[in-house]
Amino acid sequence: MSLANYEEKATDFGNPNWVAYQTIVRTEIRRFTRIWVQTMIPPAITMTLYFIIFGSLIGRRIGEMGGFDYMAYIVPGLIMMSVITNSYANVSSSFFGSKFGRFVEEMLVSPISNQTILLGYVTGGVARAVSVGIIVTILSLFFYAFGDPQYFCSGLDHLVDRRAVFAVGLY
Repeated sequence: MSLANYEEKATDFGNPNWVAYQTIVRTEIRRFTRIWVQTMIPPAITMTLYFIIFGSLIGRRIGEMGGFDYMAYIVPGLIMMSVITNSYANVSSSFFGSKFGRFVEEMLVSPISNQTILLGYVTGGVARAVSVGIIVTILSLFFYAFGDPQYFCSGLDHLVDRRAVFAVGLY
């Protein structure tokens, strides 16, 4: 392949292969929902332990910080920690799994642009991160009930700002 053809293929993001994109996204979602006991339960258990240890046990001794309860202070950070960790884990493990299974070569030689492959993996990471974020947010309501619209702002932040973190898992 000449350099001109490669540059033409690499910049052709205006017309992505939607069938390939949907196939990659469907495969990614099916991959982490098929093994939901390994992908959804551990973050829930980990965050429950964080809520119990840092929120309930240590939080009682700390008290308030700047007029806010300590639990109100740590809950959004713990939700974001689980979202970021799982998004990175999803993208990197699925990409390295495809490399280990030797079917990444088939994607790279097919007429799918690199941007479409990247977008498919990132969308799969977004799907797993949103589902883990919802689970951890529901769990956090058992430990602290917020009256403020912090969950809406945090959820909007999950969807808008975390695409870069998902993409880092590929590099």
